Amino acid sequence: MAEELFEQSRMALARQGMDVEQIIGQMQAFSIETPSWGYGNSGTRFKVFPWPGAASTLYEKLEDAAQVQRVTGCCPTVALHIPWDLVDDWSKVKEYAEHLGLRLGAVNPNLFQDGVYRFGSLCHFDPKVRTQAIEHVLECIQIAQTIDSKVISLWLADGTNYPGQDDLRRRRHRLHDALQTIVAALPADMRLFIEYKFFEPAFYSTDLPDWGTSLLMAQKLGPQAEVLVDTGHHPQGTNIAQIVAQLLEEERLGGFHFNDRKYADDDLMAGSLNPFELFCIFNEIIGAQHEGNTNAGRIAYMIDQSHNIEPKIEAMIQSIMHIQIAYAKALLVDRVALQQVQEQGDVLAAYRVLQDAYETDVRPLLAEVRVRQGLEPDPIGAFRSSGYAERIARERTGRAGVLGGYPGA
Repeated sequence: MAEELFEQSRMALARQGMDVEQIIGQMQAFSIETPSWGYGNSGTRFKVFPWPGAASTLYEKLEDAAQVQRVTGCCPTVALHIPWDLVDDWSKVKEYAEHLGLRLGAVNPNLFQDGVYRFGSLCHFDPKVRTQAIEHVLECIQIAQTIDSKVISLWLADGTNYPGQDDLRRRRHRLHDALQTIVAALPADMRLFIEYKFFEPAFYSTDLPDWGTSLLMAQKLGPQAEVLVDTGHHPQGTNIAQIVAQLLEEERLGGFHFNDRKYADDDLMAGSLNPFELFCIFNEIIGAQHEGNTNAGRIAYMIDQSHNIEPKIEAMIQSIMHIQIAYAKALLVDRVALQQVQEQGDVLAAYRVLQDAYETDVRPLLAEVRVRQGLEPDPIGAFRSSGYAERIARERTGRAGVLGGYPGA
């Protein structure tokens, strides 16, 4: 049945002038990084609902990530969060990851959990606190070097809650000085991704509140500093595709933290609420690739989600499938036709070019991609039939903990 559906899909795409084999090749080369913290128990600000078998050690998180890679074939790397994933022997962890068919990916410093960060970390008025925060990031750089990671992904909770609480310009100076020290410590082949978030936990001012602030900081710091876009960290109605277009033009789009949201930073599964927005984001990236934009080819695609009531591993797989679907649909946009009608000022024709690609059922195409990789065509079905979830629920009973301080932020 899967072969028949693919053949029908292939013929339909061929009639539209699409190179199906090229699209399959692009899908096979597409990869997504999953986060270690997405496999452990987390919660809202009110309650943690432990999931049977949720990972409580880095080794268990890697084992779960390996299951995701086994059924999707597109998730070979795992992002780390320090100190949540801190271990004594990183060489041993790296070796175990390789044994599981994985690599260790972006290293995420934690500059919001320690008690001394009550009034900020890199922006704190106390130079001792700033020094502690810088030293933690430098430690993460050392860890990244040990595990052959090329990315430090930095999010700050720094900000103020009341007017006059601190001097906003002085905070910016402190942040720039601290980040200069951090960038100077980066190896030549390592990148610093600067994330932003418009509120929470700071409600009057946030030191990195938007993409423009992060971009300005990255430009001041030099070519190794780039912007990370978290798809859930925007005010309602924000056009994230336009932000992506701007960052691509400035050659400063480092990567994504994919998740979805209804209100603000809900950390729901990517593509679960607004799949068209995800498609539009990829449309900008693929359009830039067609025009020779070099930034579009070095973007790091990563997931950052908090699975609080749903099964951890299955939710990760579902999210990956949503991302793959959006990416595949964006590959189907007729770029030549789109540009022609855009330059003719034909608004609805241009909209229909995008809508035709978005409404195409790419699931048979993705099933064929997996089959050619030696995988089952249905990742969810393959995972459910593996019995892995039931096995770890038995084996890890009573051992699963809560990820320290992670409320879905």
